[in-house]
Amino acid sequence: MTTTAVNDTKNEYAPEHAPRMGFADAAPEFYQAMFRLERAAAKDIDPTLYHLIKIRASQVNHCAFCIDMHTKDALAEGETVERIVQLPAWRESRHFYTEREAAALELTESVTVLTEGFVPDEVYARTAEHFDETELARVIGAIVTINAWNRIAVTTRMVPGHYTPGMYKK
Repeated sequence: MTTTAVNDTKNEYAPEHAPRMGFADAAPEFYQAMFRLERAAAKDIDPTLYHLIKIRASQVNHCAFCIDMHTKDALAEGETVERIVQLPAWRESRHFYTEREAAALELTESVTVLTEGFVPDEVYARTAEHFDETELARVIGAIVTINAWNRIAVTTRMVPGHYTPGMYKK
């Protein structure tokens, strides 16, 4: 069977979009402050949990660049494809996650969306059952930080697909 040019065109990927700006070059002091915030947020938090928080918030925020980055980092550090693939439907596939992870994912979604204008008391209480106050503060810090990065990446249209694991670690 011969493939025609029309069929070949149908099978091509869409062209890659260009970023709107190089945020790091346009606001270097702010960008470096974000990296310091990132390092502070990641300190003393379980890396597996941190990756799940970053990936899930990025999915909710439709941040393709951050989904690409954090999925690649998680896989490079030993996370399974299965758990990453199931993450958008974690409630229906809870058996892939610990109770602590599920609580943190629920809080991640509540803080990320804020559709009701607040994090429901019951969500906070469920999360607090699994983390002491210091750990919970770290989880909140991780959620806040990834949401800030998502907003930068989505607004400036950072391009996914070019990240390699550990590329931005300093």
